[in-house]
Amino acid sequence: MNQNWQQGQILTLEITDLNDQGEGVGRFEERVVFVSDTVPGDRIHVRLIRVKPSYAYGKLLTIITPSKHRIKPPCILAENCGGCQWQHIDYNYQLIAKQNQISQALMRLGGFDNPPVQATQFSSQSLGYRNKVTYPLGVNLTGEIKAGFYEKHSHKIVNLNQCPVQDQTFNILLKKIKQDIKNQGWSIYNEQTQKGQLRYLGLRIGRRTGEVLITLVTTGLELTQLEGQAQQWQQDYPQVVGVCVHVNPRPGNAILGGKTYCIWGRDYLWEEFCGLRWQIRPDTFFQVHTEQAEALIDYLKMNLNLQGGELLLDAYCGLGTLSLPLAQYVQKIIGLEVQPAAIKQAEFNAEINGIQNAEFHCGTVEELLPKLNLKPNIILLDPPRKGCDPSVIDFLAKHPVDRLVYVSCNPATLARDLQQLCAHQSYVLEQVMPFDFFPQTHHVESISFLRRSF
Repeated sequence: MNQNWQQGQILTLEITDLNDQGEGVGRFEERVVFVSDTVPGDRIHVRLIRVKPSYAYGKLLTIITPSKHRIKPPCILAENCGGCQWQHIDYNYQLIAKQNQISQALMRLGGFDNPPVQATQFSSQSLGYRNKVTYPLGVNLTGEIKAGFYEKHSHKIVNLNQCPVQDQTFNILLKKIKQDIKNQGWSIYNEQTQKGQLRYLGLRIGRRTGEVLITLVTTGLELTQLEGQAQQWQQDYPQVVGVCVHVNPRPGNAILGGKTYCIWGRDYLWEEFCGLRWQIRPDTFFQVHTEQAEALIDYLKMNLNLQGGELLLDAYCGLGTLSLPLAQYVQKIIGLEVQPAAIKQAEFNAEINGIQNAEFHCGTVEELLPKLNLKPNIILLDPPRKGCDPSVIDFLAKHPVDRLVYVSCNPATLARDLQQLCAHQSYVLEQVMPFDFFPQTHHVESISFLRRSF
């Protein structure tokens, strides 16, 4: 190894780019150095903390000359907390970086020479937008309850009583709930010993209705005085409509996956979204940025130019968040979803909103798509971060539809899937619109529009 490339070495770098993890990128002797908490334009001193032959990771020591895009973070804990990565970057540049992230993925991974990526759709609320938070719990040396997000690159909890990114209603609840947990004497789960009861505190709010759900993730139902405490929370905070316990005794990082019990009130909240009424439970997947999700659906509706006679297939439909708001503009909606609970919620949400032209099928998209014998005019894809199963992409390439819409939260898997869809000349990629669902972080949502090429 070159003697000028050693762990612990201090270098002077200029940051020129951001990678897909939100880290700054600099170069030393033609080799790449990744540094968190930096911005393109920063000139810095950095200590190498992990070294490979062609790249390294560094820790920021000193900012010699700050970038013009660097700002003071709105949160005093931003330097240590891993909840956000980009509070030190001005918001306009965050939008540019996210557009570039998708463009680079489509070029490098997807093979698109000049991908039609638009300017990122900004959020009208870059702070105070999150409608859901889940805090890991811990105990400090003096016995005080800790709740917060993990420190960067660790499982050490950064304790907080307020967070500028979450809905500010949660700030009212958090400090009091931590104190009540301590007063009740409920034990906190320890990852190393796998002993203790309470693992996480979950808060969820209907942004339009103001209704709040409190969910405690525990290893069991043995919490003393739990019903009385739940009732007290409802008395203290009228916006709390339910207190739930989700029992997950299995070790590991999975938060949910067990069974949810309603301790007091109801196990759901009501929300108003895209002119419809929705029932949302503790384990329901619903976008954390309500307002941006509405903006995406408005954009989808505008670009599809629906005429009323279309058959729309919503793959990975969840509880119908994308398709139910479009029901009044098409002839029929077919939703596919692997989670039975989500299918029940989708059917219920359709019923309470008087939507009669939607039907839902439970199973994997790769299993259901070839069996349904449908000829939809439009297919919506909104897969998880891993993207679509290869057999789904293969089927869509061999059986192209007039219009295909791909909603993605992962530029890398988006690039892979779009490359495969366009490789057979079945589709033409017309437009990719990034949406900022996660301000102050490197995460980016996008919606891609493809049309049949023959």
